Order: sequence, then structure tokens, then C-alpha cells
Amino acid sequence: MEDLLSSIYQAILEGDQAAARAAVQRALEENLEAETILKQAMMPAMQEVGRLFEEGEYFVPEMLVAARAMQTGLSLLKPKLVQADVAPAGKVVAGTVKGDLHDIGKNLVCMMLEGAAFEIIDLGTDVPPERFVEAVQTSGAQLLALSALLTTTMPNMKQTIEALQQAGLRQQVKVMVGGAPVTETFARQIGADGYAPDASRAVALAKSLMGM
Repeated sequence: MEDLLSSIYQAILEGDQAAARAAVQRALEENLEAETILKQAMMPAMQEVGRLFEEGEYFVPEMLVAARAMQTGLSLLKPKLVQADVAPAGKVVAGTVKGDLHDIGKNLVCMMLEGAAFEIIDLGTDVPPERFVEAVQTSGAQLLALSALLTTTMPNMKQTIEALQQAGLRQQVKVMVGGAPVTETFARQIGADGYAPDASRAVALAKSLMGM
């Protein structure tokens, strides 16, 4: 069992999608529980990826390939996790705000959060405030992650938070923001609950906002 978990961990760390898929498949065939695979191999691997990124040993490309390898394995686990009724760490609605078509950072945050066992509802790019509001309402998400890469689209983060207030949903959802031009100060000014400068810290922020 330890060998199987260790090979999944290693495959994710090295960003080897084929090896990750094969190792997860083998673990399932050996009757390892999906929850065990997730919590003892995949989540620790993504935590290590985050640590290596923060220490400057990994960069965005390494982080991306590791996250993709994790997702490849996770696609095999998801049906089993649903069957076993394993509750996600939390539900997150994510998207790049209206007028902004950048998605690499947002995709990476979504992948890293998924690796930390969050359920992700990714609305994509150029998302208007009312669409965020509708997604929060219908999904019952506890977290809303807003991304912007253009200074000209940053005001749409504020508009989205205002739209949540008008819909009476602001109290039930924590809002986290990020993107190259976004700062801690800006996040506070617009009434967001938190700001993350990169994907690995977005995971730590999401966990702390969920009280984990």
C-alpha cells in the first residue's frame, strides 16, 4: 500500500500524467479506498508542490504540470469519492471577472484547490457579476474566487461583491481575490475577505476562510 501511495505522490510531484493515472488505477485495483488515495498521496503531493513553489524551486510551468497530473488521477477517483459519499473540503465558485479573458492563473488556482479536495465550479472568463451571483445562489458555495489580470477590469471585482450584497448573499459566501495587479490593500478596499498573490497561497487562504 505504501509503495502505491508513494508512486502516486511521486508521479504528481514530477508532473507525469501517464504515471499518475496508471498508479491511481493500480491502487484502485488493489482495493485502496479513494479517500485514502486522495488524502494520503494526492493532497500531500500538491502541498509539497505548493511548498516548492513558495521556496522558488518550482515555477508556474512545474506547478501546472503537477496540477495536471493530479487532475488526471483525480478523474479516476471522483466517481468513487461520490459513491463513498466523501464530503469535499468546501465548494468554490471561481472565475475571471467581466472584460478579462485571462485564465492561466485562475485555472491554476482551480487545479490547486481541487488538489486540496475542494469542489470547483469554474465559470471561465469574462464573467459578469450577475452570473457569479447566480452560481453562488444555485450551488450554495461557501467561497467565491475572483481573478483579474487587467487593471481596467479590477473594478468589476467590487461590482461583483456589491451584486452579492444586493442579492442578500454576502453573508453566506467568503470572497477571495487575486491576479497580477491585485493587492492586499485593494482587496480590503473593495470588501473582499482575502487576497492571495499566487495559487499555492490561494489554497492556504481558502482553508483559513473555511476555518480549517
